[in-house]
Amino acid sequence: MEHSEYMRLALELAKKGMGFVSPNPMVGAVIVKDGRVIGEGWHKRYGDLHAERNAFADCEARGEDCTGADMYVTLEPCCHHGKQPPCTDAVISHGIRRVFIGSADPNPLVAGKGVKILRSHGIEVVEDLLREECDRINEIFFHYITTGRPFVTMKFAMTLDGKIACFTGNSKWITGEEARQRVQQERLRHTGIMVGVGTVLADDPMLTCRIEGGRDPVRIVCDSHLRAPLESNIVRTAREVPTIIATLEEQAQRSSAYTEKGCKVLFVKEKDGRLDLDDLMEQLGKMRIDSILLEGGGTLNWSALRAGIVSKVQAYIAPKIFGGAGKSPVEGEGVPEPDLAFMLSGSNIVRIGQDFLIESKVEKQCSQD
Repeated sequence: MEHSEYMRLALELAKKGMGFVSPNPMVGAVIVKDGRVIGEGWHKRYGDLHAERNAFADCEARGEDCTGADMYVTLEPCCHHGKQPPCTDAVISHGIRRVFIGSADPNPLVAGKGVKILRSHGIEVVEDLLREECDRINEIFFHYITTGRPFVTMKFAMTLDGKIACFTGNSKWITGEEARQRVQQERLRHTGIMVGVGTVLADDPMLTCRIEGGRDPVRIVCDSHLRAPLESNIVRTAREVPTIIATLEEQAQRSSAYTEKGCKVLFVKEKDGRLDLDDLMEQLGKMRIDSILLEGGGTLNWSALRAGIVSKVQAYIAPKIFGGAGKSPVEGEGVPEPDLAFMLSGSNIVRIGQDFLIESKVEKQCSQD
């Protein structure tokens, strides 16, 4: 096998930790000796052993000796004490000869120090092997560790003529089963899921992850004036699924009804009569919510773009036409000139069943000011 093939194996291992390791990164490790894979590991759950130590444990379980072996790891090994001891210590003590690294770790506690320590102990280090692919799986971690704010993915499904619902308001279902299953994977991948109170009033959703063995995201409802019904699915199940109601300070006296149901009420600054989404992101980041899947309606989507909090857009497009005056995925006042559009880049198009997913990065961030 080529070096890149071993790293791709490490990448597939890393992805097994999706949804369970945040706010840590997904990491996979493969140990190779004499052309054979003698150990595999990945970071399985936040607080548990890191990928490198799991790979060494796998070697021991197989009765293999790591001395003189190569290690392929998707992210620079850590060199500091956290919930686990430094992985660089384990690499050194097991006699690894050469380490191939995919991504550099932007965490200030690591940031090249891991590579430096390995080299100082005579270990050859090869950096940037399949770096683009390794970076891609940890875009959430890289954003959060450098900004302290959640990575926000705006997701919507629409018809070919740009409608997210019929003129009657009916929207189930625009896309097919395969696309909807992909959305469940995104709910697993993101720590939180956010909607506006309008979505709660119109659809009464659960906003849970419907994957066996999965993990429900933290539900976040933007509700400036506490209009979410106490009997709604989200409020009613708040003791089973973590739920945050983001509202304005002026609603403090009314908030007890929600806390009694198990909701956490988060008071957010006001801006132009609405929630200051910038302040909300700051608060959520401090709560270790590293990522949010935004499944709001057109009004919240516009506010999020205008606030500059959106990092990625996922547009699911169904080969259907509704016509009429159905709702748009992004509403608000809109931009006055084409040159002022929110620009997207790095677009990737994937066919999922009969539908299409277009993923793009938000290139030009505008602020509410």
